[in-house]
Parts: sequence; structure tokens; C-alpha cells
Amino acid sequence: MSEGRFTGRVAAVLGGGSGMGAAISRRLAAEGAHVYVTDLDEVAACTVRDQVRDEGGSATSRCVDAVSIEGLKSLYDEIHRDHGVLHVLHHQVGMPGPGGVDVSESDWQLTVDVNVKSPFFASTLAFDLLKRADKKASITLTASTSALVGSPFSPIYSLTKGALVAYGRSLALLGAPDGIRVNVICPGSVDTPMLPTFFGREPGADIDDLKASFISMIPLGRPAQPEEIAGVIAFLASDDASFVTGIAIPVDGGLVAK
Repeated sequence: MSEGRFTGRVAAVLGGGSGMGAAISRRLAAEGAHVYVTDLDEVAACTVRDQVRDEGGSATSRCVDAVSIEGLKSLYDEIHRDHGVLHVLHHQVGMPGPGGVDVSESDWQLTVDVNVKSPFFASTLAFDLLKRADKKASITLTASTSALVGSPFSPIYSLTKGALVAYGRSLALLGAPDGIRVNVICPGSVDTPMLPTFFGREPGADIDDLKASFISMIPLGRPAQPEEIAGVIAFLASDDASFVTGIAIPVDGGLVAK
């Protein structure tokens, strides 16, 4: 494999076993990174690892519960032991959460754990490793257009994803003296297996009709492909974005520009 922007660098993609996370893992590896592909689904993580290797890249797969502090610590301990540094951390783990406002306490807690607790501890626990990257470290977090505009379908989703925008700004200021850049992406509809779950949270919902109606509102007229999200992450994590930190960037086909 020819040299790329991440040659000699180490990356970790949390939630890298499918959809956007898989595309991001493959893109970072294609540009030279050794990628830790982590997922709660061990088989999915191994599949992406094998795809990376088949494409000439370098990857390690690990089963990690990204809500577990001990699981995250174990991952970072391994990266420290094997490489001594982490250059790129991307957090993809998330869930739609229940629709409406009639939400049970257990569902509320699960959504907050996955969408807020996980990115908080995944990023803060990695700080010591990222500080070793000679001021070339990047953290990227995945929020949503629902972090920037209201979602009448799932207020808890907007609540938890909106928190990442404010958190990303704060973490960017904290990391700046050590050259740790922090940015948040806000995708709109992305053509992944998870997309239908955003439209099927109400009993009797016609998922195809709801999906088509939403996509019709996107100025570019289609959902994103996972590889298009991966391209944005690769830019933000690279030296090409060395002066970009603390931003929330929509990747939405123009949806929030309306």
C-alpha cells in the first residue's frame, strides 16, 4: 500500500463493525493507519478487520462495550502496550432512542448511556494516549442534524446528540494546548442498516413512506453513502485539518441550510 495521510499512525474506531463505522475504519486504513476496529458485535468487528487486511491495510479487531468504562480502559491499555500512542479516535456508537415523550426511565437511561456517557468516557480516557501524538491527535464524535435542528419525532435523540456539540467545543479547548483537536460531525440520513430504525419507532408506521418523505426534503435529493461520511472524518483527522477544531459540521446534503 502506498503512503497516505495516516501512514505510521494508530487509529481507533468505536462502533466500527458496520455502516459508517465500517466505512471509516476502511478509509483510515486505506490511508495508512493501523486501525483498531471495535464493536459490541465481535463478528462484525472481525469482518471489517478482514476487509481491511484484504484491501492491503492493517487492522486489529476487538469486542468492546463502549458504554463500559472498564472495557474502554482495557482497549486503551492494549493500545498503550502495543503502540504507546493513539493519533485518531473516532466515536461512532449511538442509538436512535425511543420516539415521542412517553419514555420509560430505563429507555431514557439506556439512550443517555449510549449517546452521552460512551462518547464522554471514550474520549476522556484516551487523552493520555492522544497527548503522545506530537500534537497531531484528532477526536471526532458523531452527532446528527438533530443536534442542530429540532426533532419532533424523538426529543431524547436531539437532547443526547445536541449535548455532543457543546461537549465537543469544550473538549477542543481542553485539548488545544496538547494539540488534540476535537470535532463533531452531524450526519443527516445515511444509507446504512440503521436508517430504517429512525422511521419505525411508532406502532404501525409505514417506514418506506416516512423514509421517502424525509429524503424528499434533502436538497441533494438522496441519503449519504457511508463512504461520504468516511471522507469527512478522514479530512478532519488528517493534517489537512490541522487548524480545524471545536466545530460541528453538518454532512447532510444541505438539509440544515434550508
